Amino acid sequence: MKHGNTIQPENFEEVVVWYAITGTWIFYVLGALYVLAPAIGWVLIGWIGWKAYVQSPQTPPRERLRIPAGVWIWILGMAGMLFALIVGHITNSLGVGQTIKSVTGWAKGWALMAVFFAVGGCLNIRPLIVSRACNRLALQTLLLLPLFIAAPIIHLPGHLYVSPLQALGGPGPDFFEVQLYGREWEGPARWRFWTPWSPAAGFVANVFAILGMQDRDRKWSACGLLAAVAICWMSASRLALISIVITPAIAFSLARLTRPGTAFASALATTLVGLLFQPLLDLVGVLKTRFAEARAASSRVRATLGRIAYQRWKDEAPVFGHGIVVRGPHLVEYMPIGSHHTWFGLLYVKGLVGFASLLVPMLWTSLEMIIKAQSSRLARTGLCLIITLWLYTFGENLEILVYLFWPGLIVLGIASRQRLRNSVVSFNWDIVGRSSHLAEPQPLAAPASF
Repeated sequence: MKHGNTIQPENFEEVVVWYAITGTWIFYVLGALYVLAPAIGWVLIGWIGWKAYVQSPQTPPRERLRIPAGVWIWILGMAGMLFALIVGHITNSLGVGQTIKSVTGWAKGWALMAVFFAVGGCLNIRPLIVSRACNRLALQTLLLLPLFIAAPIIHLPGHLYVSPLQALGGPGPDFFEVQLYGREWEGPARWRFWTPWSPAAGFVANVFAILGMQDRDRKWSACGLLAAVAICWMSASRLALISIVITPAIAFSLARLTRPGTAFASALATTLVGLLFQPLLDLVGVLKTRFAEARAASSRVRATLGRIAYQRWKDEAPVFGHGIVVRGPHLVEYMPIGSHHTWFGLLYVKGLVGFASLLVPMLWTSLEMIIKAQSSRLARTGLCLIITLWLYTFGENLEILVYLFWPGLIVLGIASRQRLRNSVVSFNWDIVGRSSHLAEPQPLAAPASF
C-alpha cells in the first residue's frame, strides 16, 4: 500500500515487475538479466491464462480480463515471425535441431515484444509502479557512478567475469559478462552499465528516462532524468544523445495535432522550409557527415553490414529469408549480417514476412498513440516510447535487446487499453466472448507533460 509518497506494489504482477526492475543491478552481477526477462514474461503470460481460466460471466466488470485490439495485433505479428522462422528453416534445409534452437531463441526474443505488451494491456499494473521502479534503479546507478568513473583512472580491470549462467544458452558471452567499463581498439573508456554493449546502454537510458519522467514526484523524476543523461553521455552513443533530445520534441508536436496553434505553426514551418530549402538541405548533409565521422569506423561497418544484408536478401531469399544469422567477412569485423539494424536484419533472416510482422504492429501502435495522445498524458508517454523504438530500429536489433527495454513495452500495453475520449469508440474483447469498454488505467498524479 501507499503511505505518503511511498509507492509499493499491490498485487502479484506489480510485485514481479517492481522487484525485476529495482533488482536490475543484483541480477546483472549474477549474470541473470538475459534469463530473467523471458522467465518473468512467460510467468505473467501464464498468470493471464489462469485469470482467463477462472473467469466467468459472473466475474465483476472491474475484474474481468479484456484484451485490447493492439495486443492482438502484436500477438499476430510475433506469430508471423515464428511462421517466417519455421518456413525459412525448412526452405534453407537447416534441420530439426537448428529449428528447435531458433524457436527457443524466438521465445526469448521477438515473442517477448508481444508478451510484455500483453502483460501491460491485460494485467492490473499501474504506470506509476513502473515509473518509480525505474527511478529507484536510476538512484542506484547514480550512487555507483563514482566507481565506474574512477575504475579506468585508477586502472581497475574493466572485465570482471562471465557468469556461469551462460551455460543456459544465449547469443554470446557479452550478455552474461560483468564489466566496470570497456574500450574499443585502445580508445577511451566507454561504459555499458548493465547492457551487453555501450550503444545498448544509451537505448535503455532513453526508454527509462521516458518512464522515469512520468513519476508524480519531481525529485524522483529528476533523479531518473539525471541518470539517463549520464548513461547516454558515458556510453558515447551518438544515437542516444540525439534521441533523448528529439524524441520529446517529436512527441510534443504529434500530441497536439488537433490544436489550432499546430495548424498555424505547421503552415509557418512549411513556408520557412520552402524558402530555406537549399540551405537546410546543405545543413542536413553536413550534420549527417559529421555524425558519421564522429565514429567513422563504426559508421562504415554499419553501412557495409546493411548493404550486404539487403543484397543477399534481395538475391537469395526475398520472402522468408535465410532463417538464421551468419557472421560477416573481415570487411565488417566479422559482425553478424543484419546486426546493428532491425529492418535489414529482418529482411536477411525472415524476409518480407518477418519485415511485415514487425512493421504492422509498429504502425498500429504509432497511430493509436498519436490519436490517444491528443487527450491522454499516458498515451503521450506511449508515443515517446514508440518513437524511441522507431529510432532504434535503425541502430540496433530490437529482438536482441528486448530483455532490457521490456518495461517500456508494459507501459505501451497499459496505454493501449486506455479508452479513447471525445466520443471516439474503442472496443476491447473480454475472454468470456463479448466486446465491452475498458476502464481507463489509473493515471499518474501530476505527470510530466511532453
